[in-house]
Amino acid sequence: MKLAVFDCDGTLVDGQAPICEAMEAAFAAFSIPAPSRGAIRRAVGLSLPQAIRQLLPESGEERQQAMAEVYKLSFRTAREQGRVAQPLFPGIEDTLRGLHGASWTLGVATGMSDRGLGFCLAANGIADLFVTLQTADRHPSKPHPAMLEMALAEAGALPGEAVMIGDTAYDMQMAGAAQVRAIGVDWGYHHPRELAEAGAEVVVESPAQLLEHLLQ
Repeated sequence: MKLAVFDCDGTLVDGQAPICEAMEAAFAAFSIPAPSRGAIRRAVGLSLPQAIRQLLPESGEERQQAMAEVYKLSFRTAREQGRVAQPLFPGIEDTLRGLHGASWTLGVATGMSDRGLGFCLAANGIADLFVTLQTADRHPSKPHPAMLEMALAEAGALPGEAVMIGDTAYDMQMAGAAQVRAIGVDWGYHHPRELAEAGAEVVVESPAQLLEHLLQ
């Protein structure tokens, strides 16, 4: 068994624009100045309530939940209007299909919702490649290991047979908590140094390098 579990946004796809716009709408709905887009991008990977808590720590849980609902409505409306772009990073599909062809089992562990992840994977034509999909709808936020533990169970893999691939320190920390190897990618939202400090065995610079590292 060889199981590769991928983060989605910032690792498989580039969806930062609609995320930033929906978060800005959530802050605007409560007449609160929005954080910088850099700060918003740094919160990507956390489940939505935790991301808002990180961006607005002085607010209470009730306000954070209300802002999360505005975010979800804004994002859903943008998707229905065809304004959500979540393209695959160049080379990602080749890497996924290369792993699949080499008998790797593939999964996703993401702070996205079930609906959002399903839409994203289907729109990019890669939904058929994954056997386990773990989202914020059914698990605590990263870096809690629950997503990876369930991915292991569903794939029938042991921790030593798996690797977590992501662009944030949250992914690397989750992998460590689940006793799974961690590989960072440098095209996402956290600096390579942060990924290494959080436990990445290596930080790759391209999807092709990731494929080479996993197949060696």
